[in-house]
Formats: sequence, structure tokens, C-alpha cells
Amino acid sequence: MAAGGEQQQQTHRPGVYKQKNKQHKHGKHRTKGEIGRENKGRVAIVALTKKQRREMRKKDRRNTANQLRRNKKDLVLTEKRKLGSRDGPPHLVAVIALHSGVDAGAVTKILKGEGVGGVVREDQGVTGAKDSFGLILPRFKQRFTFYRPDTADLHSLLDVAKIADSLVFVLDSNEGWDSYGEYCLSCLFAQGLPSHALVCQGVADLAVKKRTESRRALSRLVESRFPEARLFPVDSDQDGVLLLRHLSAQKQRRLGFRSRRSHLLAQRATYVPNNSQNGTGLGTLCVSGYVRGCPLQVNHLVHITGHGDFQLSQIDAPADPLPIVLSASRPVKPGRDVEMMDGGDGEVNGDVRVLMKADPAQRESLQAEAEVDPMEGEQTWPTEAELEEAEEASKKRRVMKVPKGTSDYQATWIIDENAEEEGDGGDDDDDDSCDDDDEMMEDEMDGDNESQDAGSECASEGDDDDEEEEEEEISSTGRTGADQKYDEGMNESEEGEGLRRYREARANEMFPDEVDTPLDVPSKTRFQRYRGLKSFRSSPWDPLENLPSNYSRIFQFQNFERMRRRILADAAKEEEGAMVGWYVTLHIVDVPPSVMESFQTGKPLVLVSLLPHEQKMSVMNVLVRQHPSNTEPIKSKEELVFQCGFRRFRASAIFSQHTTGDKHKLERFLRPDAPTIMSLYAPITFPTAGVLVFKQRDNGMQDLVATGSLLSCDPRRVVLKRIVLSGHPFKINRRSAVVRYMFFNRDDILWFKPVELRTKWGRRGHIKEALGTHGHMKCVFDSQLRSQDTVLMNLYKRVYPHWTYDPYVPVPLPWVKREEPPALADIDME
Repeated sequence: MAAGGEQQQQTHRPGVYKQKNKQHKHGKHRTKGEIGRENKGRVAIVALTKKQRREMRKKDRRNTANQLRRNKKDLVLTEKRKLGSRDGPPHLVAVIALHSGVDAGAVTKILKGEGVGGVVREDQGVTGAKDSFGLILPRFKQRFTFYRPDTADLHSLLDVAKIADSLVFVLDSNEGWDSYGEYCLSCLFAQGLPSHALVCQGVADLAVKKRTESRRALSRLVESRFPEARLFPVDSDQDGVLLLRHLSAQKQRRLGFRSRRSHLLAQRATYVPNNSQNGTGLGTLCVSGYVRGCPLQVNHLVHITGHGDFQLSQIDAPADPLPIVLSASRPVKPGRDVEMMDGGDGEVNGDVRVLMKADPAQRESLQAEAEVDPMEGEQTWPTEAELEEAEEASKKRRVMKVPKGTSDYQATWIIDENAEEEGDGGDDDDDDSCDDDDEMMEDEMDGDNESQDAGSECASEGDDDDEEEEEEEISSTGRTGADQKYDEGMNESEEGEGLRRYREARANEMFPDEVDTPLDVPSKTRFQRYRGLKSFRSSPWDPLENLPSNYSRIFQFQNFERMRRRILADAAKEEEGAMVGWYVTLHIVDVPPSVMESFQTGKPLVLVSLLPHEQKMSVMNVLVRQHPSNTEPIKSKEELVFQCGFRRFRASAIFSQHTTGDKHKLERFLRPDAPTIMSLYAPITFPTAGVLVFKQRDNGMQDLVATGSLLSCDPRRVVLKRIVLSGHPFKINRRSAVVRYMFFNRDDILWFKPVELRTKWGRRGHIKEALGTHGHMKCVFDSQLRSQDTVLMNLYKRVYPHWTYDPYVPVPLPWVKREEPPALADIDME
């Protein structure tokens, strides 16, 4: 074939039926290359081991803790920078003298001097208060408000310390503080001490070589109360500048009970009475001051310390009376300054802008007690069992003596004396009367024994009375003039009452909870409210059983701790209302004129905004310890003066042990060696808050008896009063014994037969049977008794506090150091 006619070579093309060989079986797994090609760059999820997950959680927790710590630190720094600046309230400083020989006014005089370099505003302090003024320091860009409370008035001193940013304690250069200064410090430390500084005067008057030694000796004196405090001598203007620099730069101590609530110190106040047609004698109180703590809500209630709870009608924003003067070249900050200058969105009345007005639909109510419906628990129709019981009772024939001519209908209305006595004995509606009977019976224990011993020793009462009269005449005529002068200021009733209390406390210490079985009243009637418990720790006791009528007047939370956390969290997130640092005027409605009269006399007027539900009554439990300065016995249910947070009131509390479990034993007296829980009816207050407990003397003075803190609000806390009946083993066998003197009739033994017995030596047993009719009983124990052992029976009943809440507390008289009474061991019980 020719070259031009060559044909192109053809290749083989496989058909559809091409043979396909099987792939190699490589263990049914893919290679790393195949997995990479399929994922196309995607990274597979790595399964962490348990150890790796634990390490990751640990890192996350550490990171979260660091973030929270950083946020809190930034918040504290922001609050500190705002305090005293143009964006925050003035730095409130209280100057307190802790020694009668020092003059706190001399310190404030130096701070007002021209050498300090500040601008003094005498008219911008607290109206009516002595030595109160405003101070602006342009060099520090700070502003201060100084207040010097009356140290003799303890209530005023504590009220100012509650809201003061810093306290300046003026000490004596030689002694530091006196006994009253120590008393004031005890109260301030228990209440909650804010930031403070210690100053002294008179050091400059000493020789140069003795100044260092004097300051060192004074530092050793104050070391017990202020271990790391720095002493500032204030004798010149330069010392005053150093003190002000320290106050503006020192670390601020955060007090929980005031930082969570909006509060202010009244600097101006006006009172407008209501229309005379109402006849209530109330009026509207307009109070001006700087908002502190947290934003103030107009719909919340406000509490005026020492006067009560009130409602707000509106909040005004007048011009700031203590502004920091800025240079003309510095521009005005937007935000708060623009709002205060232009008036914002609020209503303007002249130079005063109305920030907000109260909404009647959202404003909190002043209702403190729940509405009591006496017919709520009544039964409208008797049951069949009650009808049958009534028929059986009507069939029983009752014989009684009636006047002649009395009809059967008239005889049914005549009350039989015996039936009336039985009804009175079986009435268990009044728990307080039974408690009083218990106390009277315990008080008469020693008196009965003494009378029996005296009757066995004396042969003739008439002769003894004559001898006693002769002895009294001799003793009265033989008194010297010095003895009569000593007895002039003595209160005989107070001395007798004190002796009785000491004897009760000593008897309770020697024989705790032991009572004598009455001879004239059956024990099952006398102790009908008591019951026995197999185990005080594990035996059940229904907290809703047989509640008193006062429990219908109080409020109760389903879960107090959860409610507390929720309310405090909502208060921390609040961003509406009058902000912190604003100078506002509060319009408080329905205020009695006594509040204005108290302010005009120079006493501080402290206002605090209440959290939700804090105006309602409930059962509050406070944890306290007896103050070392108090050695007088404090009895349960005794009226005391309480200061809890911003509140001050009088109430009667019951004491109980601070233990775990659902039942707590009553303490008849305040124990000096252990913490004690006081339960009382009082308005709800959310912890934390310091608690001070005072006792009012007959002469008007108030002694600090206990300090502590608020524990909880729990009406279901079960407090059980224990009484111990004692008996003596008469005949002792191997496992049994005949016991007498515990009961005096057979019915009482059968009534208390199910209750377990114990002895002082640790034996346990029970009553087997009654022997005779005079109170002898056969008892079986786990081992043989000893002849010197004592058989005991524990009985319990639930007790409740008395409703004696009174918000009015009289002003205490000036404090005078009281002589220490003798110890309990030195008192003759006879």
C-alpha cells in the first residue's frame, strides 16, 4: 500500500463486560491516607480521657474565679474612686472622742483652718448638729462632710456610725480611751466598724526626744483593739493635710447590711402638716441628702431609724450644694452633669427637677401583720361523732344544788363550781399562763423546802417572831451615819430582784431543769402539755402542731434562703431610680411631728430604703454571745432592747441552744460560755446584719448584755422546754428497784408509764407497775442501781416567744460604769 494511503492504527476499547478483579482484603480498615482524603482537611473530634477532662474543668474553674475576682476588684476600685469625687457622694467622716479628757472639736477646728487649703462650707453640714460642715479640697479633687455626734447619746453615735464612710477616733495621748470609750468601741465593733483612723493631740507639746516614746507607748495601748492601726498626731495644719490624704486614699471596708440598701443622712428637712380636717396629726416630711449604697426606688418603703416605716410620694433633684469647682478649660462630662443642668426628662418646678413619683399600684404596702380571720378555723356543722358524744353527755344525770323553785331550763344554765374548776384545769388555750405557772412553781421550790426545814427546827412561831422583831429593832438603832449615807442611793426592790435572779441562776446551774412534783395537783394535770421523747435528736415533732394565735399574724417564707438570694440579686442589678451620689429630696408621707422635733434638737436623721417584705412581722432568730462586761443573769422572755441592722426596738426573746437538728433545747438563762439563739417576733430583715442586745435599767440606763449577728427568719424552729422529775430508789434489787417521791398517787404513775427513765449515773429503764396508792412504783433498769443514784424523767413541751414588740425605745441616760456583782458561786442559796 502506498505511503499516502497508510491507515491509522486503532487501539482496543474495553467493553461493558470487562473483568474486574477483587480488591485485597486488608483487615477492613482504612489507611491514614484514605482517611485524610475523605476528611478533606477536617479535623476529627478528639476524645478526652477522664484525667484530661478533670484538668480542663480545673482550668475553667480557675479562669472563672480569676474573672470574678477581677470584676469585684474593678467594682471596688470604681466605688472608691467615686467616693468624695464629683460623681459620688461626699466622704462622710464622723469624729468621735473616746476619752472624756480630749476635745474632738479641736480636731475639726484644725481641719477647717486655712493652712489645710480647703473650701469650708459651714452651711452645708447637717442642720442643727454641732460642728458639722462641708469641706472641698481642690488639690485632692475630693469633698468631705464632717459630723461630730454627741458621744453621750449612744443611739446617735451608733446611727451615725452605720452610714459614715470613715470614723476618726480621738484618743488621749496617755491613756488612749477610758471605760466609756471601751464601751462605745464594743458596740461599734459588734455593729460593724467602717474604715477608721486614730488621732491624738498633745504630742507636739512634749519634748522632741519624748515624742517617739509617747507614740510608741500609745500604740501598745491601742494594739488590743487596732493591731495594725496608724496613729496620726493632729497638732498643726500639716498634720491635718496628712489626715485628709489618708482618709481619701485608705481602703474602704464594705459593710453588707448597708451596701445592699439605699440610705442617706438627712442634711436638710422641712415638715408640712396635713389638712386639719383629717385630725390625724401627721404630715409630709421633706428630707434632703446624698444617696449612698445603691439606687433609691420611690416605690420602696423607707425606714427612719428610731421612728418607723413610711412611704414615699416623690423624689426631687435640687442643685448639688457642695460641688467641686472645675476649671473653665475642662469640658463638662455628659451624663449626670447634663441631666442635672438641663433638667433631663423629669418635670421641672422652678429650680427643682422632679425625678419620679410613686405609683399607687406598684408602691409597697405598710401592712406589717397578716389579716387574722377568727372564724377561719371554725366548724360550721358538727360531725356525727360529736353529735353522739353530745347525746351521751346529755343522758348523764348531773346532780347539783339549786335554789328552791328553779325550773329545769334555768338549772341547765347554772354552772357547777366543781365543773368550773375542772374546766379551768383542763383549758390549754393559753400557753403563756402555763409558762408562768412553771416559773412560779420553780421559784417556790426552794421556798417550800426552806419552810419545811424551818418548821421542823422551830418549836414556837410566836417566840421566834418576837426575837426577830427585837433583832430588827437592835439592828435599826445601831446603824451609823456612814451606813445610812451609803444606803440612801440604794434601790431595795432592785437589790431584791437581783438576789432572786442570782439564786434562780445558781439553782439552774446546780440542778438543770429539775422541778418538784406538786402535792396538791395531780401531775397529769399539772404537766398535761408535756410529753416524753425516746430520743431528743431523732424523735419526730410536728412544727405545725398546736400553734399559738400569734402565728396567724406573722408571715413565713417557703424557703427563706432562696428568697434572700433572689432579692439581694435583684437589688444588685437595680439600675433605675435615684443613683448613688445624687443630692435628692425625699417626700415622706404620713410622718408624725416627733420626727421633725427630734431632728431640730440636733439628733441625726438616718433613712434607709427597705428591701421587699422587710416591713412584715415574723419570727427572727439571732445568734449572740454574752458580752464580757455583763455578769448579771439574763432570763429568757425578759424584755430587752435590740438593735438589728438599721432597726432598733424592744422585744421579749426565748433562748435556745445553737445545735443542728430539727429540735432545740430551751435555755432558761443566757449562757456566758456558749453561743445562744434568741427567737423573737420582729420585722423581717435579710442577713447579714449585726445585732446588739441591751438591757434597760430601772434608772433609764442601758447595759450591753450580748452581741452577735442575724441568723435566719424561721417560724418553724422548734424550741422545746425540758423539765426533769426526780425520784429516789427506795429498794434496790438486781435489775429492778422501787422508786418513790417522783409521783404521789397511782393515776400519775399509770399516766407517765410509757415515758423512759434515766439516772444520773447513766442507767436507763422504764416503769413496770405501780405499788400501792402513795406514789411508789416498780421500775426495771438495764443494770443494778446504786443507793446514791437518782432516777430522772425528762418531759418536753414547745414554747414560743411573747409578742411584746415595741418600735419605740427611750433615749438612754448617760452611761455610768456599774460595779460588778458577786459571782454565782459566792451567793448563799439559803
